[in-house]
Amino acid sequence: MLTRIWVFMIAAAAVIGFLSGRQAEITAAVTNGASGAVSLILSITGVMCLWSGVMRVLSESGLASKIAAAMRPVLRLLFKELSEDREVLELISANITANLLGLGNAATPIGLKAAQKIHERSGGKGPTDDLITFIVINTASLQLIPTTVAAVRASLGAARPYDILPAVWLSSAASVSAALSAAFVLRSLSRSGKESQRINGRRD
Repeated sequence: MLTRIWVFMIAAAAVIGFLSGRQAEITAAVTNGASGAVSLILSITGVMCLWSGVMRVLSESGLASKIAAAMRPVLRLLFKELSEDREVLELISANITANLLGLGNAATPIGLKAAQKIHERSGGKGPTDDLITFIVINTASLQLIPTTVAAVRASLGAARPYDILPAVWLSSAASVSAALSAAFVLRSLSRSGKESQRINGRRD
C-alpha cells in the first residue's frame, strides 16, 4: 500500500510539473535526487555496517540471550501470554536492542520474525493483545543511540551529529509511554465491552 502511495505522489508531481511547463526543473530534480541518494547510502553504509556487526557479535557470543534474560522480567509484564516462550522473548529482546541502537534496518527482519512467531503461537486467530503490544513498542521505538539519524546528520555536515541524544531520549520515551498507555486503555475498554456483551447475552 505504501509503495502505491509513493508511486502515485511521484506520478502526480511529474504530471503537474510537465503541465505547468517545469520540465527542466523535473529533470534536474530527478538527476540530483538520484545522485544524492547514492551519496547518502555510501556515507551511512559504514556506520550501519558497524552496528549491524555489533548485533551479530551479540548474537554469536551469546550476549543476546543474556540481554533477553535481563529483559525477561519486564517482558513478562508486557507479554503475559508469552512469559514462558523463550524463543519469542529472545526475538523481542533482540528487536528492542536493535531499536535502542537506532538500527531500524536490523530491527525490521527480527521484528517480522517475532510477530510471525507470536501469530503462530496464537493459532493464527488474528491479532492478539501480545502482538498488538509488540507492534506498538516496535513502532514507537525507544532509542538510546540514534545511529541512522546521526549518520545522516554527519553526511550532511553536522559537526556534532550526536548532540540530539537528549531530545531523542525524551521524545522516544514519551512516545513509547504514550503508545503503551493507549494500548492498555483500549485493551481494557475492549475487554469491558466484550464482558458487557456477554452478560447482556446471558440475560437475554
